[in-house]
Amino acid sequence: MTRAELRKAAQKGGRRGGAAAEPPAGRGGKPGGPGKPGKKRFIDYPRFGKQGVRRWLPSWKQWLTGFLVVFATCVGGVWYAYANTEIPKIHDLVKDQNNIYYWADGTEMTRKGETNRQIVELSEISPSLQNAVIAAENETFRTDSGIDPKGMLRAVYNMATGGETQGASTITQQYVKNAYLSQEQTLSRKAKEFFITLKVNQDMEKNDILRDYLNISWFGRGATGIQAAAQAYYGVDAKDLDICQSAMLAGLLKGATLYDPTNPANHDRAEGRWKWILERMVTTKNATAEERAKCTAFPEPIPRKPSANMNGEISYLVDTANKFVMSKDPQITQQVIDKGGLKIYTTFEKDKVDALKAAVDEVKGETLNLQKRPEQDKWVQFGAASVRPGDGAIVALYGGDGVENQHFDNNADAKGVQVGSTFKPFVLAAAMQIGVQTETDDKGKPKRINADSRYLSDDMSEIHKPDGSLVIGDDGKPYRQRNEDPGKRGYVSLRQAMQNSYNVPFVQLNQDVGGQNVANIAEAMGVRKESFVDPKTPTFALGTSTVSPIRMATAYATLAASGKEADPYSVTKVEWSGRERPGFAKPALNQALETAVADNVTDVLVNVAKNGTGSKTNTLGRPVAGKTGTTDENKSAWWVGYTPQLATSVAMWREDPVKHERLSLKGTGGKDSVHGGDTPTDIFTRYMKAALASEKKMDFPAPQPIGSQVDSSGAPSTATATTSPSSTETVPTTAPEPGVPLPPQPTTTQGPACVPGVDCPGTVPSPTTTRTHPTGGGGGGGGASPTCIIGNIGCTTPTPTSTDPGGGNGGGTGGGKPSGRPSTSATPTGGTSGNPIP
Repeated sequence: MTRAELRKAAQKGGRRGGAAAEPPAGRGGKPGGPGKPGKKRFIDYPRFGKQGVRRWLPSWKQWLTGFLVVFATCVGGVWYAYANTEIPKIHDLVKDQNNIYYWADGTEMTRKGETNRQIVELSEISPSLQNAVIAAENETFRTDSGIDPKGMLRAVYNMATGGETQGASTITQQYVKNAYLSQEQTLSRKAKEFFITLKVNQDMEKNDILRDYLNISWFGRGATGIQAAAQAYYGVDAKDLDICQSAMLAGLLKGATLYDPTNPANHDRAEGRWKWILERMVTTKNATAEERAKCTAFPEPIPRKPSANMNGEISYLVDTANKFVMSKDPQITQQVIDKGGLKIYTTFEKDKVDALKAAVDEVKGETLNLQKRPEQDKWVQFGAASVRPGDGAIVALYGGDGVENQHFDNNADAKGVQVGSTFKPFVLAAAMQIGVQTETDDKGKPKRINADSRYLSDDMSEIHKPDGSLVIGDDGKPYRQRNEDPGKRGYVSLRQAMQNSYNVPFVQLNQDVGGQNVANIAEAMGVRKESFVDPKTPTFALGTSTVSPIRMATAYATLAASGKEADPYSVTKVEWSGRERPGFAKPALNQALETAVADNVTDVLVNVAKNGTGSKTNTLGRPVAGKTGTTDENKSAWWVGYTPQLATSVAMWREDPVKHERLSLKGTGGKDSVHGGDTPTDIFTRYMKAALASEKKMDFPAPQPIGSQVDSSGAPSTATATTSPSSTETVPTTAPEPGVPLPPQPTTTQGPACVPGVDCPGTVPSPTTTRTHPTGGGGGGGGASPTCIIGNIGCTTPTPTSTDPGGGNGGGTGGGKPSGRPSTSATPTGGTSGNPIP
C-alpha cells in the first residue's frame, strides 16, 4: 500500500473505532450522541457544529424562514392599514371655518372665511372642465390604478436625498393628499398616501373620485371647489364653463399663487399654461381641433369680489399677516389659510392704523381733485408703514384705497417704486462706519469720516473713482451728475449736502466708499438684498433701488434705535386647531451700526427735518429726524422719518392700473412737481401727531464723536479738520424753491478765501479746481461748464431734468446715463416678489 492509502485507512479506522474514543460532550457538559447537541434548540443559532464564520452565517432554511416572516408581517400590516382606512363623506371634507385676526391689544380685528363653497355633482360640472383637468393632470386617469409607482419612487428618492420635493402624480393621489393628509412632504406621509390611494381606487368609482377631487381642490381667490372657483373667476356656475375658461381654471391646480392671472406677475405664466393645456386636450383627444380653435384670446377673470369685512385697510393688514405667517411656518400655506381654522394675533394697533388712514385721506381730500384735474390727479397711489424702533413690530400701515374700490395690491409692501434721496443716509452711514477708500488711517484701512467732511456740490460735476480716474457713462464720455438746481455752490459739508439734498456730493461719496459697501450697510439696516439695483451704477446713491415702505421704515428704525436692527414682524402668535404654533417669537436685535455712527447720522437727519427739506415736520412739536426723496422724472416722492418711539415711511406715486406703468407726478395736485417735502411729509406729520399724542416727548441720544473730517480732492484747505459731531455752518436754512431763479453766479476763477457755502458771506464763487490727485476721493471737475447734455441735445448750458428740492435722483449727463438703471415703466408696484414680508 502506498503512504496515501495507509493514511486514508488510518483515518477510516479512527472514525470506526468509536468504542475506544470518548464521545463528545453535549451542551452543558453532559455526554450526548456523537456530533449532536445535548438539547435540541428551537432556533439553531449560532449554528452548532460549525466553526469560525460559518457558525454565524444562517442556513438557507433560516434565510427562507426569515424572509417568509418579514413578508407575512408586511402583508399583514398592509392588510391592517387597508382594512382600517375609512373614506369620509365629501361633506365632511369641506367644512367652512373662519380665520380670526386680533389687534395688538387682543381684541378681535376681523374674521375671514369663505361661504361660497358648494358641493356639486359631476353632472353639474362642465365636461370641458373635466377634460381639461384630466389632460393637464393625469391623462390616464380613466384607466390607471390610481398609483404612479415611478412618480412615488422618484418623490421618495428626492426626499431621502434632500432634493426637490414633488406633489402627487395622479388625480387619485392628489385627491387623497387634499382630503386626508397634511401638505408636508415626508416619507411617512408618502406611505400613508400609498395605502389610502389603494383603498380609494378600490372602493370608489372613477367618476366619484373626479367629482370629489374637483369639489375639494383649492383654486385660489379663497375658492375651494370648482363651483366656488367658477363663480370667483368668471361669475358663472361650474356647468356653464366653456373650454377656454375651463383650461384657465385647470391651470390653477398646479398652484394658484403662481398661476392666478389677477396678479400681473403671474399673467404671462398663466397664459402660457392655458395654451399648453388647450394643446394637451387636443393631443389626448379630450377636445377637438375645432373646439380648441375657438379659444383665440385669453379669458380674463372678472374683478375680485371682496368680503365686506375686508374693507378699508383690513385686507392689507390681513394680507401682511398671512404672508408673514407663511414665511415663518412652512406647514401653513395659502391653501391652509383659505380653508380656515387659524387664530392670528397681530402687532397692529387700531388707533394708529386709523390715524394713518385718516392722515392719508385728509391730505388726498385737500390735494387731489379729479373734476379740476381729471388726468393729473387720477391713479395716485400712497403706501405707508410705521414700525417700533428696537422691536420691529409693525404697528400701522396704509396699503391703498381698499378692496371695495378694486385696489387689491398692498402698497405698504409695494415693489418697483424707487426711493430717491431717502437712500442717501445709507451712503453716509457706510462712510462713517467703513470709511472712504481715498484716504487711509494709521492701520492702512479706509478712513472713517464725519458729517463735516466737504464735497463738491456744483451741478453737472464730473464723478471720479477712488483712484482719481473719471467715471464713464454709457456713451463713453465722462459721467456728470445733476443736482435739482443748476447752481454752483462749491464745496459744502455732508451735513449741508444732506440738508438741501444735493446729489453730486453723495454720488461722489458713494464712489469713495464703494457701492457694494453701501449696499451691505443698507442690507444690515433692514433693506432686502433683492431690492437693490446694481451697486456699481453711479446713481446707486440716489435711490434707484426699489424698497417697500415697510422695509424703509425698518431701516430708519435702526437709526432711531442707535444702530440696533430688528426684522419687521406683524404676528406674535398663531393657533391652529387649538394648538399654538412654534416660530413666532419676537426677532432678536442685531447691532447693524455702531452706536456712534447711528447717532451721528440721526444728528444729520434731525437737521434735515428742522432746517432742510423736511421742515414741515417742525409743526409736530417734538424732535424728528428724516429724509425726503423724489425720483427722476418726478415718478415718486417719499418722506421717511422717525422719533425715538416710532419710525414711519410715506411713499407717493402714480400708476396706470392696466399697464402697470409708473407715471410722472408733475401737475398732480395742481403743482408743477411733487416733492418728498410736500405731500408725503404732510401725511407723516399729521399721522405722527395723532400716533404719539399720548407719548412723552423724547430727545435723541447726543452723538459721540466719530471719524474725522476727510474732504474730497480739490476742496479748499481753509477749514480746520474736526471730529465734532455737529457743525455751526452759516447756510441757507431751506432748499431753493422750484421755479425761483437763482442769483447770478460769479465767474471768477480765483481760489476762494473762504469755504464756499460754509463760511463765505454773500455770493459764492464757483471753484474751477479739477481733480488730479491720483487717490483723491471727491468732487472732481466742477469748474468747467459741461460741453453737452444727456440725449445729445446740443452744446449748451445744461438744464436739470429733476425737479426735486427735496432730493431728486436727477440723472447724470455729459457721459450719458449710467448702465444698470432700472426701467421706470413696466415694473408692477403691488404685491411681493417671493420675499417673505412682515
